[in-house]
Amino acid sequence: MQKLVSYTGEGDFSLGKSMFQSPIESGIFASLGHHAEVYSLPCKRSRISAPFVFNGVVYKKQKTTIEVLPDECLFEIFRRLDGNQERSSCASVSKRWLMLLSTIRKDEVRQISAHMSNVNNIDGHLSRSLEGKKATDVRLAAIAVGTASRGGLGKLSIRGSNVARGVTNFGLKAIARGCPSLTSLSLWNLSSVSDEGLVEIANECHQLEKLDLCKISGISNKSLIAIANNCLNLTELSIESCSNIGDEGLQAIGQSGPNLKSISLKNCPSLGDQGIASLLSSSSCSLTKLKLHTLNVSDMAIAVVGHYGIAITDLALTGLCKVTEKGFWVMGHGQGLQKLRLLTITSCNGLTDIGIEAVGKGCPNLKQFSLHKCAVLSDNGLYLFAKSAVSLESLILEECHRITQCGIFSMFINRDTKLKSLALKSCLGFKDLSFKTPLSRCNTLKTLSVQNCPGFGNSSLMLFGQLCPELQLIELTGLHGITDNGFTPLIECCDAGLVKVNISGCINLTDNMVCEMSKVHGGTLEVLNLSGCRSVTDASMVAIASNCLLLNELDVSECGITDSGISALARAVQLNLNILAISGCRLISDKSLPFLLKMGGSLVGLNIQHCHGISNSSVGLLVDRLWNCDILS
Repeated sequence: MQKLVSYTGEGDFSLGKSMFQSPIESGIFASLGHHAEVYSLPCKRSRISAPFVFNGVVYKKQKTTIEVLPDECLFEIFRRLDGNQERSSCASVSKRWLMLLSTIRKDEVRQISAHMSNVNNIDGHLSRSLEGKKATDVRLAAIAVGTASRGGLGKLSIRGSNVARGVTNFGLKAIARGCPSLTSLSLWNLSSVSDEGLVEIANECHQLEKLDLCKISGISNKSLIAIANNCLNLTELSIESCSNIGDEGLQAIGQSGPNLKSISLKNCPSLGDQGIASLLSSSSCSLTKLKLHTLNVSDMAIAVVGHYGIAITDLALTGLCKVTEKGFWVMGHGQGLQKLRLLTITSCNGLTDIGIEAVGKGCPNLKQFSLHKCAVLSDNGLYLFAKSAVSLESLILEECHRITQCGIFSMFINRDTKLKSLALKSCLGFKDLSFKTPLSRCNTLKTLSVQNCPGFGNSSLMLFGQLCPELQLIELTGLHGITDNGFTPLIECCDAGLVKVNISGCINLTDNMVCEMSKVHGGTLEVLNLSGCRSVTDASMVAIASNCLLLNELDVSECGITDSGISALARAVQLNLNILAISGCRLISDKSLPFLLKMGGSLVGLNIQHCHGISNSSVGLLVDRLWNCDILS
């Protein structure tokens, strides 16, 4: 090297003679490009890749490639790329480049041209969902790099089950660095994710509004604290089966700001009364929706809800085994649930007659009330509640086996009732007895649904017809005790006109009832479901075709209709069915093909499953001809 520096133009430096003392010195300059190792006149690059000889030693010319650069150099190159599209193109070169590009934060991208000035102003309107084996770090890295050039990622959902190559903290970090516009994140069943990944999300994605965490045992209070401190726009939070999240994290969330409106907590064993209390008692808390599901909380938590839940409009309490009658009584008397409109209580044996009366008094604006599997509640409690809840419009009772007809019809004693919808599901306490107490007519009830209540029979149905003349939507499914003798009086009493009728599984109803209903309510009926009514035959189809002017949905699956019944429907000029279901009708054959094709002009849905009389060729013809209709076969 000294000879090169001190060279004066004389002596050793001549054509064909090396300027280096050793091949090692020559290697210093090898990385500078394809230079000849001897001095010569400039010439074109040789097309022959031949080895070079120095002092009798053969050295192969190494292939020059950008891959020999360390990650630090590539990082500096990538962050200077002119635009998101260029970075996306580089990401497709190799996995190494993709992973390296995914580590570059938006604020690390050097703005080198005018059109790059909006690199951080991303709308975040794109949505991505990864499930099962597709949920990997590589895919997340690709999303982080690729979505930047197409508006930015706004919503991301990951449902992981890839044990071998599942999502880890690296994948979440890639999303955090590349997607600052993220507003909604849902993470389910990710065993390799910990606080490290979620904290990075909190530090980078400040626009986050919705966060859903389910079955992630690796995260703790540290993640929630980071979310509370950095994501001030958070409005919805759902946590399920996260065993290491406790009261401290929930306290931080409660203090995060007034934007938080909805919280759902389910099956988190480390959460207790203190967490619920600190969440709701915070001065900045303005929750409108709260769900507590299978938590180790006691009467104290429910009391706090009743006292501090002044903004709550939607409340759901499920599986709170430690909550007693005292808890519900205090919740009702706390006078804090004045704005509550929707209340759902499931599998809470502490809800007794005294407790439900207090709830009714403490929630004067309650509109919808759903009770599921409340085994202790009786008729007396239902009567007291209905007397107190003067604004109630919708009531659902499911598997409340101590509720009988007495409790249901006692609600109609109150002349000022505003009840519009009543649903009874699998309540085994019903017995079809006559009700002799004088009752007031309920002119507000428009929807009646009774499902799988074996004791509900003709007497109860007739009584509903007498008391509720404004019924328009009727759903009676799986009621074997109902016959034409009970349903026909109901039809005659409904002055407003029936719009939707579902009597599927009522096996003792016949053509006589269907014919009567089509005559009386044919001008208003829009939806009719007769599925499983085995005594319904072609006579009903003729009556429907002649009288039902507005019918657009008809389900006669597993009924006794034949090709003649389908023919009658097809001949009706005024009938324009949108949906027809004839699944399991064994007496229908290929003879119905022209009739189905004729109705195809209006059909958008056709169910012919298990119609063994219709051949495969006919099904194929229907599929080809009725291109605007979804066909189930």
